[in-house]
Amino acid sequence: MSNSIPQIPDNAPFSPEQRAWLNGFLASLFSSAPAAASVPAGKRIAVLYASQSGTAEGLARKLAKELKAQGHTPAVSTLVGYTPAALAAESHALILASTYGDGDAPDGVQPFYEQLCLEHFPRMEKLHYSVFALGDKHYEHFCKFGADLDAKLAALGANPICSRVDSDVEVEQPFADWKAAVLAQVNKNDAARIFAPPPAAAAIAEVKSDDAVKPARVAEPSISRDNPLLARLVDKRSLTKGAAAKVTIHLAFSTEDGRLTYEAGDAFGVIPSNDPNLVAEILQRLGFNGNEQVPRGNSGSTTLHEALLHNLQITRLSRKIVQEYAKRGNCAQLLAMLLPEAQSKLEQYVSERGLIDLLVEFPGVLDDPADLVAMLPRLTPRLYSISSSPAAHAGQVHATVAVVRYFANQRERGGVCSTLLADRTTLSDRLPIYIQPNKKFRLPADPSAPIVMIGPGTGIAPFRGFLHERRALGHTGRNWLFFGGRSASADFLYREELESMRADGHLTRLDTAFSRDQEHKVYVQDRMMEHSRLFWQWLQEGASVYVCGDASRMAKDVNAAMRKIAEQEGGFSHEQAEEYMAHLKDQHRYHRDVY
Repeated sequence: MSNSIPQIPDNAPFSPEQRAWLNGFLASLFSSAPAAASVPAGKRIAVLYASQSGTAEGLARKLAKELKAQGHTPAVSTLVGYTPAALAAESHALILASTYGDGDAPDGVQPFYEQLCLEHFPRMEKLHYSVFALGDKHYEHFCKFGADLDAKLAALGANPICSRVDSDVEVEQPFADWKAAVLAQVNKNDAARIFAPPPAAAAIAEVKSDDAVKPARVAEPSISRDNPLLARLVDKRSLTKGAAAKVTIHLAFSTEDGRLTYEAGDAFGVIPSNDPNLVAEILQRLGFNGNEQVPRGNSGSTTLHEALLHNLQITRLSRKIVQEYAKRGNCAQLLAMLLPEAQSKLEQYVSERGLIDLLVEFPGVLDDPADLVAMLPRLTPRLYSISSSPAAHAGQVHATVAVVRYFANQRERGGVCSTLLADRTTLSDRLPIYIQPNKKFRLPADPSAPIVMIGPGTGIAPFRGFLHERRALGHTGRNWLFFGGRSASADFLYREELESMRADGHLTRLDTAFSRDQEHKVYVQDRMMEHSRLFWQWLQEGASVYVCGDASRMAKDVNAAMRKIAEQEGGFSHEQAEEYMAHLKDQHRYHRDVY
């Protein structure tokens, strides 16, 4: 009998990982060496994420799968509702933290961080941790929340597994580097662990040295941001009428025979492209023909025209873009606006301009296409709350989109994705889309539970989905909707549907607030206060409250109105009302999808 160990040939139809595992499997079968006496147990590792758009959550789940494959026990959790005490009880934690807004924690995560920062919080000497921070280098407070969280944990005595990694919007390579460093450390004392095989390799039940090697069946990749579905547009119509201040459109895409699945309350992302006329004007101003080869992130190269059309953000400026452009061109006027005392002037400048304005006002600065590409941020997907129900609208996913158009600095401008959908997409066209789950925005598990929905403008989107879903599934719970706009005649979105639901009793109450239809402006929070006693009664009867729309004003005003109702109708002090609001969140009865 030969002692030689068979090897899978290099030209066999397997990935390097599958081939390595199979060679190891064969070695274990044919080796005469004694088996290891025992296999070291893996570690329990908390995989925590603070996610705003879903990227951090997706990476956390990828990391957890790899940890599990290597024999560890990952425990995946969002930091929304998580407590520092729970973190202190862990021995190992890997945290993926996005920065949102002005350097803040994502929505819902701030309470965790504030509690962590309390002076009396206990030390964390037993915790071993590492932070992967996500952000956008073109914003001033790049990865600030991740950096602050890392610094706070270190100050509490926690032990870094490896250094924090700060990632720009191109997350793949930084995440891979951080993951490799983390795994090298957590596996340091587990070199003898027998790892679980890769999924595709595990599908091979047996390999014999005299058998022909057959390719493993590889599952079709799931639809995601990195692997979007080219979905066909099957419906498109205007929801606004006459003299509406802003046109809002209804869109329906095919789910392509069930390849795209979602739940009521989810969002979907559109991978947009820029206006080709604007791209042509930029190339003309630069004196480039568009065929120049430029880097495309971490995946090879592309033409400059394709990069400007599909990969780069060209319609908005940031401090970092202005800073880089000013430095390259030694532009005195721009450099002056970058001084700390000129912050307000810079903010006004960037709010009214895009790349084309820099090229017009300060020509001749860029002569290398690669420099332009390095200066611009990545064109990111746009998320829209889904306005359909999978139970009621089988085979379709709907969106409610306000078309952004405005005039600034002597030029007509528009939102990248909304104008693509309104102006450059027709029925039967296909666009790359994917589902962004929103597990924090779900209907009550109890079909008889009442719900209150507050959503002016396009904030109506998920509530249209909720209403159709409850009807299709036979839910008996009462439904109350607060909807607002500028004018009932122009901006009453889905008016016929909503009034029909109210007429047949499915929509128990419909209270509208059209701000310009009377002398004094009226908003949804004003209607809430008008019906404060009934609102409080619904809360006492177990109603869940849902808010969707503008985060900067509407959501704050609605929150203040709810607190005031608790004080006025419940007899609470200001502090007690705040505690009551927190209690509603803890009970999963106060949900916000704000942007």
